[in-house]
Amino acid sequence: MRFMIVVKADESTEAGVLPSPALLGKMGALNEEMAKAGVLLGAEGLQASSKGARIALSHGKRTVIDGPFAETKEMIAGFTMVQVPSKEEAIAWATRILEIIVAEQSPGGAAIEVRQLFEAADSRQYSLPRNRGSPP
Repeated sequence: MRFMIVVKADESTEAGVLPSPALLGKMGALNEEMAKAGVLLGAEGLQASSKGARIALSHGKRTVIDGPFAETKEMIAGFTMVQVPSKEEAIAWATRILEIIVAEQSPGGAAIEVRQLFEAADSRQYSLPRNRGSPP
């Protein structure tokens, strides 16, 4: 089973403040441990929303809104993808990530989210279109 561990943005990540060397070091060590355990599929940090955009489509009209965006609590600062046998194991890895974030960046507390990805077997009941290439 694959899971995405979502790290929520906060005021400092949205301000473009880079993680401390201590946080990067501890996360790097944990990522290495996860890779050696064969569970790590990927892990990335995201730039502040000021460097992004939101795209909406309504009644055939596309609207592009450049960042930054106001609702920090809905933003994502980064993610880790894992492949593990159970949700419980994904939660165990996520807890270790969260402990590092709280210890090194957010001593008042923080929250992250664990979400299971759909697998091919999950979509057999639906008729999904095949990938037809890159968007125009």
